[in-house]
Amino acid sequence: MRTNPTGRQLRLGTELRKLRERAGLTATEAGQLLGSKQTFISNIEAGRAGVSAERVRTLACHYDCTDTALVEAIAAMTGDRKRGWWEEYREILPGALLDLAEVEHHAVHLRTAITVHIPGLLQTPDHARETFRLVVPDLSPPDIEHRVSFRIKRQTVLFRDAPVPYVAVIHEAALRMQFGGPTIARAQLRHLLEMSERDHITLKVLPFAVGGFPGSGQSIFYSSGPVPQLDTVHLDQSHGPVFLDAEAQLGKYRVLLERMEAKALPPEKARDLIHSIAQEL
Repeated sequence: MRTNPTGRQLRLGTELRKLRERAGLTATEAGQLLGSKQTFISNIEAGRAGVSAERVRTLACHYDCTDTALVEAIAAMTGDRKRGWWEEYREILPGALLDLAEVEHHAVHLRTAITVHIPGLLQTPDHARETFRLVVPDLSPPDIEHRVSFRIKRQTVLFRDAPVPYVAVIHEAALRMQFGGPTIARAQLRHLLEMSERDHITLKVLPFAVGGFPGSGQSIFYSSGPVPQLDTVHLDQSHGPVFLDAEAQLGKYRVLLERMEAKALPPEKARDLIHSIAQEL
């Protein structure tokens, strides 16, 4: 029995609970269909107990779920038993940060829109270090270095053999925030330009001239799963990451991102603006 399930294990349980509730069955009734007790179903849905891919398919059959793509995507979530690189930080960093790395690792597409910060996946080590120095309450020097190394390791999703497609919308305000001073800021902007040249990365910029825009008060990170039902929204808050996966929430943030991307400068003009800002430093 697990005492500290990961975010992915919790999500697997959540999706099975959604299927059961759509079928109008209680946990007790679901257990009876399997010849098991209610606690068995409850433990699976809470992420405390593991479940095989075949058992997932059996449950989906009992729940009259005919969405084969969804069932197979949920079943695939049971097969990744190998410890990810992020587990080495299990006793060092908050669990929500590890869950974020796990979400990114399994994503088939990533999108983000951010107003006053450079997205973590596009930060240089020096820029990241300066942002962590501003965290409240203050982090110790070792804790800062742990977070910097973790953030940089997260970026492997953009450099692996099959890199995840990534779309980032950054506001001009974030480009002009000089974390660490002009030298670090200039190097960060040059890094953005270099990353924007990669085929799987689309970088757009919301200039000041665009005025108001939907979602202006939020930093949104959207991870697409193998099927839309398994997408995840991550909101970066001062107290830590918040993950959303309800259907209505996913739909809302998809619309917000689409509208923000529509208002943003296209990649070529975005690069021109970044280059001009870098020259001013």
